[in-house]
Amino acid sequence: MNSESSDLLAPLDLAFWSIESAAHPMHLGALGVFAADSPSAAAHAADLLAARAPAVPGLRMRIRHVLLPPGGAERQPAPGFDPLDHVHLAPPAADFHAAAGALMERPLDRDRPPWEAHVLPAADGDSFAVLFKFHHALADGLRALTLAAGVMDPMELPPAREPSPAPEAPWWHALDPRRLPGTVGSALSGARTAATDVGRALDIGASVARATWGVRSCDALTSRPTGSRRTAGIALDLDDVHRVRKTVGGTVNDVLIAVVAGALRRWLDERGDSSDGVAPRALVPVSRRRPRTAQPQGNRLSGYLVRLPVDDADPLARLRAVRGAMDRNKDAGPTRGAGAVALLADHVPPLGHRFGGPAVAHAARLLFDILVTSVPLPSLGLRLAGHPLTEVYPFAPLARGQALAVAVSTYRGRVHYGLVADAAAVPDLDLLGRCVRVELAALVAACEGARRVAGDRSGLVPGARAT
Repeated sequence: MNSESSDLLAPLDLAFWSIESAAHPMHLGALGVFAADSPSAAAHAADLLAARAPAVPGLRMRIRHVLLPPGGAERQPAPGFDPLDHVHLAPPAADFHAAAGALMERPLDRDRPPWEAHVLPAADGDSFAVLFKFHHALADGLRALTLAAGVMDPMELPPAREPSPAPEAPWWHALDPRRLPGTVGSALSGARTAATDVGRALDIGASVARATWGVRSCDALTSRPTGSRRTAGIALDLDDVHRVRKTVGGTVNDVLIAVVAGALRRWLDERGDSSDGVAPRALVPVSRRRPRTAQPQGNRLSGYLVRLPVDDADPLARLRAVRGAMDRNKDAGPTRGAGAVALLADHVPPLGHRFGGPAVAHAARLLFDILVTSVPLPSLGLRLAGHPLTEVYPFAPLARGQALAVAVSTYRGRVHYGLVADAAAVPDLDLLGRCVRVELAALVAACEGARRVAGDRSGLVPGARAT
């Protein structure tokens, strides 16, 4: 039994709790697909989830408004917590993503701990899926991963690690004002921190204003809120991503974002929309939480704002543009620029979040056109009730006025793109999924062509070695 105590929501958690509406629920999702060895595997998995949930820190906590501070809210243990209110065994599904889309459009019950797990048996009995839903006020992507992994088992134990001795602090650390004795050091440190925070907030605010000037959103990525949801998932070979990265440079994440840009271009062309001049603003969340400290509840997020070069016809040029934009963001750091808008939540009083939530929700589409987020997963495989997890498709919440959100994870040598869309605005989401696959293949082919050209210029036959 957990002995968790109540704690106030951090400002960003309170913001996510306040901007939710019936048409725009603020929960994250993850669809895990498991291999099954019997038709009863899904039922056994549901029983195990319900049995393990009470022991996972955070899953017993509900959110309630408090009197002090005015407008604030806190997590508190839910009296009479029953895991069967949260773990549901669904009827057999012929299409996991069709079922997941219908479930993702349903808001979580705000009177209970804000999470659910839906176990979906396959119609043929050869597999089952589990759709986890966690409210964004309860967890960011890394924290949600920790919660979901808490009810599963590793396929193999991680190797034992020797504890490393703590390094001795250099002598000059003694000159840090925070280490000076008495109130003088504390006052100096506090004044410096306050000045830095104010300057950072002003810088972010100015960057947000500049990011909204003279911007024409892509019509295909905007939507009148209908509350309907559709999901799709695409699994790709991680080796192909590494092959592109090694040829062009940059990071795996640069390649994954560039794939989104190219897929959007192909998707627009397929539906007869023009991609000329289209460069939607993508918000790329950045976790400020270290993987080994994922236990604290709530969100530790900033972000980068990146223009997706959808209007560029060359796959390699798109990748170079994405890489350059990401490098510039990284040079500035996750606490600068318009993408760090989430950090402004710390400067808003609780009442501001409580009553300003709807206005903030409407303003999201003014800052960015699409969310593209990467969710880290453990390198070790996971099991549930003895059944191996084979695929993991993360799902991001859909902001008001936006038609599409993209989340990506890598797991066991595969890249999984999870797409969430307004079902009315994007009835052809599967087409976009196919475009994701085609775009990665085009990048691989372009890299192979570039290597052949480089080999011809050096006088070498591709694959031969110089002597």
